[in-house]
Amino acid sequence: MKHLAVFASGSGTNAERIFERFRDHSSIRVTVLLTNNPNAGAIARAARFNIPVEIFERSALTQTNRVLEKLRSYQVDWIVLAGFMLMVPPGLIDAFPNRIVNIHPALLPAYGGKGMYGMHVHQAVVEAKEEVTGITIHYVNENYDEGAVIFQVSCGVQPYDTAETVAEKVHHLEHEYYPRIIEETIEYER
Repeated sequence: MKHLAVFASGSGTNAERIFERFRDHSSIRVTVLLTNNPNAGAIARAARFNIPVEIFERSALTQTNRVLEKLRSYQVDWIVLAGFMLMVPPGLIDAFPNRIVNIHPALLPAYGGKGMYGMHVHQAVVEAKEEVTGITIHYVNENYDEGAVIFQVSCGVQPYDTAETVAEKVHHLEHEYYPRIIEETIEYER
């Protein structure tokens, strides 16, 4: 059995899709949700799946080994970021080499990097009059959005689209593909 930790800072819609996918899975299980936001919607979503929640302060992640120790106590094999808004520190990357996965709401390397998340990305796509956007699922390294790409899928952007309508299209792709690609990546690694 492979044990996943999901890190989320926000509403948790992607986290919920991941919880659903692995609820009764034969070889992969979500064992804990970690969040730096005590008001994250992901907390209530985890509770509905009886998934333990660990809330931590930024300093516990960046200045101590407390988060790493917590992950070890849950026997975590993989980390999945689902709307997690903090940079993953080098110590965690070293402890889970090529076992931390993230999703980005654009086709990297376009519209990646510090400050490029959520509606900031979608607004930039619309302002640039892009004809396509999409999602990128990638491994996490020490730089924002620069880890090796695992999977990308695109959707069209119409001249009349707004940042909000682009966000809807991208969320649909995230919910459809992220849990499946996580599963395929972990299963392939076996």
